[in-house]
Amino acid sequence: MKITIHIDENLEDTQIAVTCRKLTPEIEKLLAMMRILEKKLTVAKGEEIYFLDVSKVVYMESVDRKTFIYTEQEVYESDFKLYELETQLSHCGFFRASKSCLIQLQFIQSLRADFNRRIRVTLKNGEQIIVSRQYAEELKRKLGIKKEKGAEEKGE
Repeated sequence: MKITIHIDENLEDTQIAVTCRKLTPEIEKLLAMMRILEKKLTVAKGEEIYFLDVSKVVYMESVDRKTFIYTEQEVYESDFKLYELETQLSHCGFFRASKSCLIQLQFIQSLRADFNRRIRVTLKNGEQIIVSRQYAEELKRKLGIKKEKGAEEKGE
């Protein structure tokens, strides 16, 4: 693969051009990653491909090696693994709730303590997701419910 960068101070918008012999799965994934930078996810529903605004995603779930993207009304599928989406979207308000689930923090309506130090999250669409105990403390911290360690000693 050859990468060429051309700087033109007269350009209004950045342009990215891909020249290839054929469109391979690797190139499609590269293009999908660039869309994430624009806060768009490339997802599929049936035979159609959609460019989904990240702000519309309520949560993401991995089931049987497939990644599903849930909005308030629809369910889509992504070619990305959950850990890839977590890495790309952590700055967009997503939080790992369990090994198989990412939640968009802005869609959380309420929290409730659950069995074995887990947290039951109710989303604005009424769905409930269990946050495993491994991630429960981090969720509380991100939502400002729990002080940072050491804050009590400092009198904060």
